[in-house]
Amino acid sequence: MDDLRAFPANARSEAGTDLRLIQQGVDPRNWKPMPDIGAGAREIRVRTMDGAYRVFYVVESTTDVYVLHAFQKKSQRTAAKDIDKGKARYKLIP
Repeated sequence: MDDLRAFPANARSEAGTDLRLIQQGVDPRNWKPMPDIGAGAREIRVRTMDGAYRVFYVVESTTDVYVLHAFQKKSQRTAAKDIDKGKARYKLIP
C-alpha cells in the first residue's frame, strides 16, 4: 500500500511488525477499535520521533487482513477525511 510506504522507515517498521503480528493471529501492540469505519475495523497506533501514525485494518478471516488506510496523524482527533477514506475502502472488501 502506497500510504504505508510513505511512512518514515522507523514508523514503517513498527507498523509492519504489528501487521505481521496480526497475520499470526496476535493483537498488535497498540490498537483500538474503529467502529465508525465498519464492523471489526481497528486502528494500529504507532508513535515515533517523527510523529504519530495510524493504520486502519480489518481481519476478515484467518488468511485475510485488509489494510484500509495508513496516514500520519497531525491532531488529537482523527481527521474526517481519513475516516471517510477508511469507510470507502471498507466498502470495497468483497
